[in-house]
Amino acid sequence: QVQLLESGGGLVQAGGSLRLSCAASGRTFSSYAVGWFRQAPGKEREFVAVVSWSGGRNTYYADSVKGRFTISRDNAKNTVYLQMNSLKPEDTAVYYCAASAAVFGSRAMGEYDYWGQGTQVTVSS
Repeated sequence: QVQLLESGGGLVQAGGSLRLSCAASGRTFSSYAVGWFRQAPGKEREFVAVVSWSGGRNTYYADSVKGRFTISRDNAKNTVYLQMNSLKPEDTAVYYCAASAAVFGSRAMGEYDYWGQGTQVTVSS
């Protein structure tokens, strides 16, 4: 069982930065790939980024955030981070982290076993 708790969301102006954190409980956290997803009002939840299990050597990003967002993990702290730079109003959404038993994770929500409750990110123009 893994429990996830997101933090770090807030209100920021366009061009600004935020760092989201996903803190996990459970001694087997390093065995899971961890992904970030987001859901804007009136839209479906979409993939943002994923970091592979263990040392997190493999990362993948949605095209819309590539070059602006960076995902990383610190297994000693049971935490995954999403550094978001050059934020745009279209990045406004509730951001969720999720854990997957698939080694490299996935872009598909159905591949994730555990989800956090989300943190709101609002980017003003």
